[in-house]
Amino acid sequence: MNAREFLGEVQRAIEAELDRLVPADAPHAARTLHRAMRYSLFAGGKRIRPVLCIEAVRAVDPDLAGAVTPACALELIHTYSLIHDDLPALDNDDFRRGKPTCHKVFGEAMAILAGDALLTLAFRVLSAHTQAPAERVARMVAELSEAAGTPSGMIAGQVADLEGEGKTPDAALLETIHRAKTGALLRASVRFGALYAGAGMEEYAALSRFGEHAGLAFQIVDDILDVEQTSEALGKTAGKDAEQKKITFPAVYGLERSHEMAAEQRRLAGESLHGFGERAARLLALADLIVERTA
Repeated sequence: MNAREFLGEVQRAIEAELDRLVPADAPHAARTLHRAMRYSLFAGGKRIRPVLCIEAVRAVDPDLAGAVTPACALELIHTYSLIHDDLPALDNDDFRRGKPTCHKVFGEAMAILAGDALLTLAFRVLSAHTQAPAERVARMVAELSEAAGTPSGMIAGQVADLEGEGKTPDAALLETIHRAKTGALLRASVRFGALYAGAGMEEYAALSRFGEHAGLAFQIVDDILDVEQTSEALGKTAGKDAEQKKITFPAVYGLERSHEMAAEQRRLAGESLHGFGERAARLLALADLIVERTA
């Protein structure tokens, strides 16, 4: 099975579990809210974060089942962040994944509440539906809250990104923004798998390094695509970073060096997993897809 085939297989399992966790037949009072949640949740995402989690589990313990449910908590958090990031007060985007953004369809108030609901549901999923010892679940809850929040998680990165608009591109600020805004949740995705599978200290550290390098590669490529691709290819407004004068890898290093840096992060990600042998083959394939993607 090649990388595209196994990715499709895992994505289908994630889609089915998300459908179970966020049902369409919600009580009347929550019906519109669930429509808004599902609108963004099933808008065609790649599910990279939960896939990374599931494949990290496989790298530690290929026979361990049940990882798809906690992995979905990562996708709930990611989707909430996209809904809020698209709001007029933040990036003010009209399109996401080729469709009108949540607030364009349901209004700003409902979009805010849909994001809030996805965020809180993620922790309910972890605490109530995860088949793992209580100690591991507690560590996973702590990991997710740190990665999604502050002082060094996703929300902190979004604040740094917002406050960095219009400033002179600076390498130190760039690293601060992206290690938090995108990198923290991607790293947490791999750590999630390690924690769920009961990884030892060395395995956990190695997977953490992989997550850091793969996460940084993901963001570098994201910044490159915003420059090189069209809005149609991306499914969102291209060139928005430059228009809003955001601090990005191409803005700081230029496109050629940014491509080199993405490849270097891919190499370092691969080196992090040498101790896993063939068990890490799918994670390595995912790192390749992250760097080689065109949207």
